Amino acid sequence: MIGPDLVDVPLGDLRAAGASRKDLRLKEVQERQDRRRTFRRPERTVKTTRANQSGLGGRHLGIGLSFSGGFIALFLFWRFMIQWFDYPNPLPSLAAWTLLMATTALALVTVQQLSARMPDWLFAAALASGSVVVVLDLAGSRGPGGSEVYPTAAAAVGSLLIALVTVRRGRDVVTSAVVLAGVLFVGAVTESRPDPFTLAPELLAIVLAIMPPLLGVAIVRSFRRMAQRELDLVLVQSTVSQPQFAVGMLASEELARIDLDAETLLDDVAQGRTTLPLGADKSTTASTLATQLRLHLIQGRRETWLHHAITESEFLGPSVNLHDPAGLAGLLDPAQRDALLRTIWLLISDTTRAEAAVSLSLGPIRPTHGVRARQKLRFPIELTTTGVPRRRVDPETWQAIRVVGPHIDSTRDGSLRVEIECSIDNPADA
Repeated sequence: MIGPDLVDVPLGDLRAAGASRKDLRLKEVQERQDRRRTFRRPERTVKTTRANQSGLGGRHLGIGLSFSGGFIALFLFWRFMIQWFDYPNPLPSLAAWTLLMATTALALVTVQQLSARMPDWLFAAALASGSVVVVLDLAGSRGPGGSEVYPTAAAAVGSLLIALVTVRRGRDVVTSAVVLAGVLFVGAVTESRPDPFTLAPELLAIVLAIMPPLLGVAIVRSFRRMAQRELDLVLVQSTVSQPQFAVGMLASEELARIDLDAETLLDDVAQGRTTLPLGADKSTTASTLATQLRLHLIQGRRETWLHHAITESEFLGPSVNLHDPAGLAGLLDPAQRDALLRTIWLLISDTTRAEAAVSLSLGPIRPTHGVRARQKLRFPIELTTTGVPRRRVDPETWQAIRVVGPHIDSTRDGSLRVEIECSIDNPADA
């Protein structure tokens, strides 16, 4: 139904308005992608965010996946023993199984000796051994009467790949699994068989060869993404205890570098390695250091903890827009800060849409009346989401919002808008 305020609006204007909103959304998505590409994490936190997966449960995940692949390999070995007398010549397949077991054991032991790392040379050696296994098993299962058997050791190479998903990049394992499935498929369709129904067991073997590595890669990627998000949240939560205006982790590293360069220059002058007056190069260096130091000091008086929490988060930075010209986020008490940060985090993480975004606006300060009211400051916090429907909001999110202050929520175009009435102690009475 068209409202009364749109009756006299030309159809062309409505189409133009719709097109402009679409262009605006596309522009916002492009800006978020640009921020994600240009994100730079402080160097002293890179080691934390790239922590050894073994210390975060990755070792247990790898053991579980290895056992899963082992059970599949045992099933295939059992099939190999059952169809032993059906082989035209079982010796090549037996040699393939022997080589596969030796390669798997040697690769796992070597990876453990290298602190859960698998270098390229070891991965290449494992793939070469797997290729020999495939060739031997295909040779053993082909020939007169071979249509009644299907390759088992070649399919079990997928079990070797699933044991490597935690120590190699996912695309390496996926590429190897796809090549393995392609070779097995070509071998299955090119074999002459009097009964076409004998193709079904070979198709099952192909599925057993390719599905475990693919599922393993998907599981490991989901686990690492979950661990990365939790580490990112822990890092940005450290900003909650900062003063109202402060420098972030990235600026702290740059200040430490500037301090080291300044100390080096002053020490050179004190020890006589650099004579006075300074030369043109040294004067330029000293001027640059002083300018950078002043810029960081000025910048530290304008950016709040919330600004640093958003910009220094690989997860929040591309999806959250903050408007806080008065720096009111710095006046929130620790409980309100933590609750506001958790609210933003949960709103972004509760949806799987790539276009999900949150816009946050703080202020302005509203007037208060009464003697006791003057001891408080009141200002609104407007939180608007894009691509986050209300039904997908977790109950914990509403609980965190109530910690910040009483709120009113509404829904428009499938997105959520929340206005929080925030009350804080007046800093003038502190």
